[in-house]
Amino acid sequence: MNSPHHHHHNEEHFESSDLIKDIVIGMSDGLTVPFALAAGLSGAVDSNSIILTAGIAEIVAGSIAMGLGGYLAGRTEIEHYDSELKREYYEVDVYPEKEKHEIKEIFADYGFSEATQNVIVDEISKDKEKWVDFMMKYELGLDKPDANRARNSALTIGLSYVVGGFIPLTAYFFATTPMQGLIGSSVLTIICLLVFGYFKSKVTGQPPIWGALKVTIIGVAAAAAAFGVAKLVDGHF
Repeated sequence: MNSPHHHHHNEEHFESSDLIKDIVIGMSDGLTVPFALAAGLSGAVDSNSIILTAGIAEIVAGSIAMGLGGYLAGRTEIEHYDSELKREYYEVDVYPEKEKHEIKEIFADYGFSEATQNVIVDEISKDKEKWVDFMMKYELGLDKPDANRARNSALTIGLSYVVGGFIPLTAYFFATTPMQGLIGSSVLTIICLLVFGYFKSKVTGQPPIWGALKVTIIGVAAAAAAFGVAKLVDGHF
């Protein structure tokens, strides 16, 4: 029989932080850039088909560029880890006493006694693989990256950009004039920016209301600037 004073404690940790980070990167740019482009073109052209063609072309180009950026970032992370791992194996082989001293320093910072530090060092240094793994984590602060990280990151960012990018363009499929499309696009995009900003802030531990407003203000400011510049340039040609 369980004691009435026993409480089961569940630790809640966010496991898919890389996935969420990639979705946020793709969606935030996907919502903002095509919205700004469509708003700019709405101030300069009289055809919804031109806006849609340019918007879709931008989404294709933007998703490829963003996905490639995510892939390169993922590859760089893996290459950096592999390079440091190779160096750590070399240091353990060539300078074992120095590496042991570094382990002692780590545990000394936590207040362990000299005797306990020596016991821990002896235990860790028995297995070279575990020793190197310990140094990677606690000396360098590096965790082994997922081998599929680069590919997954590219796909997630690219697809999130496409999803985000089509939201501002949707209204132009049904509107008869660019200004009608812009009004519909603005309403739809502002709602999505508010919702996206809210959940983005919630999962990253930021104040959700302020986060929603911040993301929306940035998106609206970009679109307003693009519209104003297009009107200005159009008036001079």
